[in-house]
Amino acid sequence: MKYNHLFENGRIGNLVLKNRIVMPAMGTNLAGPNGEITDHQIAYYEERARGGTGLIIVEFTSIEYELGKGTMNQLRIDEGRFIPGIHRLANAVHKYDAKIFVQLHHAGRESNSQLTGGKQIVAPSPVTCAAVGEEPRELTTAEVKDLVNKFVMGAFRCKISGIDGVELHGAHGYLINQFLSPNTNVRTDEYGGSFENRMRFLEEIVVGIKEKCGEDYPVTVRLSVDEFDEGGQDVKLSKEISRYLEKIGVDGLHASAGNYNSMDKIIESMLFEQGWRVYLAEEIKKEVNIPVITVGVIREPEFAENILSKGRADFIALGRGHIADPEWAKKTLEGREKEIRKCICCLHCTRSLAHVQCSVNVRAGRELEFNEIKPIGEKRNVAVVGGGPGGMEAARVLSLKGYDVTIFEKDNKLGGQLNLVTSPIPKEKMNWMIDYHRNEMERLHVDVRLNTEASVEMIKSLEPYAVFLATGAKPIIPDIEGNDLTNVCDYEDVLLERKAFRNKRIAVIGSGMVCYSVTRQLAAMGNNVTLVDIPTTTGEKVSAPTRLMLLNRLKKANVEIFEGQKVAKILANSIIVEDELSALQLELEVDHVVLSMGTEAYNPLEESYRKHFHNVYVIGDANNPGSITNAIKDGFEKAFVIESLVLKKDAVEELVETI
Repeated sequence: MKYNHLFENGRIGNLVLKNRIVMPAMGTNLAGPNGEITDHQIAYYEERARGGTGLIIVEFTSIEYELGKGTMNQLRIDEGRFIPGIHRLANAVHKYDAKIFVQLHHAGRESNSQLTGGKQIVAPSPVTCAAVGEEPRELTTAEVKDLVNKFVMGAFRCKISGIDGVELHGAHGYLINQFLSPNTNVRTDEYGGSFENRMRFLEEIVVGIKEKCGEDYPVTVRLSVDEFDEGGQDVKLSKEISRYLEKIGVDGLHASAGNYNSMDKIIESMLFEQGWRVYLAEEIKKEVNIPVITVGVIREPEFAENILSKGRADFIALGRGHIADPEWAKKTLEGREKEIRKCICCLHCTRSLAHVQCSVNVRAGRELEFNEIKPIGEKRNVAVVGGGPGGMEAARVLSLKGYDVTIFEKDNKLGGQLNLVTSPIPKEKMNWMIDYHRNEMERLHVDVRLNTEASVEMIKSLEPYAVFLATGAKPIIPDIEGNDLTNVCDYEDVLLERKAFRNKRIAVIGSGMVCYSVTRQLAAMGNNVTLVDIPTTTGEKVSAPTRLMLLNRLKKANVEIFEGQKVAKILANSIIVEDELSALQLELEVDHVVLSMGTEAYNPLEESYRKHFHNVYVIGDANNPGSITNAIKDGFEKAFVIESLVLKKDAVEELVETI
């Protein structure tokens, strides 16, 4: 397919961009302990520039570190000593004919006292953000004017550093957003009250930057077109704001959504459809003549091209899509769409407190650590037992290194546990992952043997250099009296349709994405379903907003939900649930009980294989069950360092023989 719109030149102000693909600002935690640029950070952004992106907007960067921080080691531009590092970053990106903006930021009431050294957080007004739970101190008029100057000087330092433009973070409930929103700005001075007064803070920043950096220096604003928070900024108000911003000289608008009280609208789970936020950009584009950037679960090139061709936006921002695959643009331009590793919205990147990480791209944030896949230069065979995500990732990396890889998969298809997801929107995303790896197996000429249980004799015939056991996981059967009764089954029985469930009374026990999917599927089949929501390891991996959304959907499907209960006993026609606090018991009549308590390692081959093969490595769920993240990370890392593992083992065995 041709992408005439995606790869035509774009323009923000007088700045010409080589295409319409933008990497939006996303925190990485790769900055140094004092907010300085690091080599890891430069490598991270350089890889995205090398991958063909037209504009990279660097993560939110503090203009006032004492009270304005959003994270512990946030990038800074509040002092001149940070200019050299930002300059190095700009040069690294410019090598690839990409442009670079820096997003200027102050957290306002969405900071917290842990970040400010115990000092009270500040905001336009003393209105507490429920998600933070700390009442802010109202900024004085003099402090507001000082912050205007700090934003302006931050932009000026960016220009000195060789940065092509700046984006003002006026979205997601941060300080500028707080001034714009009538919900958070109830000031009575010149910066509050009327619409014009609420605009004054941002207007003075924009005008100040243009005066200090020149009228031609590009300034864009990121807006939460809808905060999805009662009393906050909505589409109607954002249209008025956008018209005003165009009038005062803003060069472009970046249409986002949400604040900390509606975090699920900022960073979406896999329950959100592709491009669900595009309508917000479309509404703003109707109001202004300056370019509008759209964002929000845009994953497929054809989908992105369609947005542009219909005039719904001027630029496509791919956020987590750039974390998952830094070569998204390059692969699209070269017609290699099947090779794109799409983000699956698993939210792993939001959970890491160390640095940016990605379930499907182990190299994200670790580009210097895994700098180059070096070919081995000789013929070696490797056997991989199991065609789930961990096994396929190991096979992919081993093939890139030059190994001849054979996958043995006992099922009739690749994908492992990913094939068990049935809910339509999450299933689409799991299929993206399966399709990517399946295509890589074909492209890299991996010998995939489906419907084949790997016997020792089969593996021996390959004379393998190493064997990777990626045999996956099996359902956990909890230690509950009655778990072996005939009316008890596990989630696989439902998802693989091993048993028929129609018009039955069914109790589902467990928690987590698979559990909720199974529960909803059973309800959709016309069953009377009760969910006993019990904490599990897999359930802990579901974010609180996503869990709430899932449980609400189940309630709308007439599922009865018990929380704070445990199952004391399973009987032939009922279960006994017990309140964890009062110990009161209740008997629920059911026809079937479905256990969905997560998974445990399934590793039946290791012991026997070690008797026959020199180098055996257990990876994925067979080693550390419960997540795609662990499986792919394990497969990638073991494959990447396999020669070192083998050499180390050989050295140890040689030493033992000597002794």
